[in-house]
Amino acid sequence: MSGSVYKVIEVIGSSEKSWEDAACAAVERVSKTLDDLRIAEVLEQDLKIEEGKVIAYRTKLRLSFKYRD
Repeated sequence: MSGSVYKVIEVIGSSEKSWEDAACAAVERVSKTLDDLRIAEVLEQDLKIEEGKVIAYRTKLRLSFKYRD
């Protein structure tokens, strides 16, 4: 029987520019240590605020990657 098994993790990326950049930063960083990333699902987005101004965008992702044979 042939099949695949995947591991799922959650990570949070941050960016001073946008939620999209925060998500991309998270995926790019994780891809340096994990191979065969498959799916990234956005779970939450939030903002870091200081003195009434947005200083960072944060995106929480659920990532899956395939276990090696």
